[in-house]
Amino acid sequence: MAHIFIIEDEEAINQLIKQNLSLAGHTCTQIYNGADAKKILTSGAACDLIIMDVMLPHIDGFSLMKYTGEMPVIFLTAKTGISDKLTGLTSGAWDYLTKPFEMLELIARVNLVLSKTKKSGSQVRIDNTEIDLEARKVSVQGEEIELTRQEFELLEVLLLNRNIALSREKLLELAWGYDYMGDTRTVDVHITKLRKKLKLENHIKTVYKTGYRLEIERKGER
Repeated sequence: MAHIFIIEDEEAINQLIKQNLSLAGHTCTQIYNGADAKKILTSGAACDLIIMDVMLPHIDGFSLMKYTGEMPVIFLTAKTGISDKLTGLTSGAWDYLTKPFEMLELIARVNLVLSKTKKSGSQVRIDNTEIDLEARKVSVQGEEIELTRQEFELLEVLLLNRNIALSREKLLELAWGYDYMGDTRTVDVHITKLRKKLKLENHIKTVYKTGYRLEIERKGER
């Protein structure tokens, strides 16, 4: 997956972002003020994506943009004014998210930026199951498995949000679309099919009274 710089002075938010990105398989460097961010950015250190607050101590996020080079940036800010958003986007940022925000929304935007910059890690192996998101192919023990378009869309959402519990409603929203009016039981049917087809019964977990979570062991864990 990707390595991400988190430049956010509120420690609780910084830590929460790191925890969720780590669950999704990313590695992170945490930075808490503009001065330290400038030192790191001008030292030659590089990452696949920067998540950066606008209102930072010492040097604000807009001013730090001149040091980010080709690294894509997602701004976080409590400022909701249209002029501030335009300043952020015209400064070269890829996206702009206002506080408070849902962590799933941030992860979705991170995944979108990484997919556009080809840093999302399109090939994933889970036991004997191999998934290639870019080629949209799945195989089990070397044998290609045919998935419907909707089955693959659901698998992709679970994979990009790995180790995070997603409600049935959120899965419908992300995999079927915001305007889908179907029953949440549709999710259960497709989950059952994915588990059986891809031999993922031990990885696609049911979360009591919530929905589902795709559990994948992170590197370094046992």
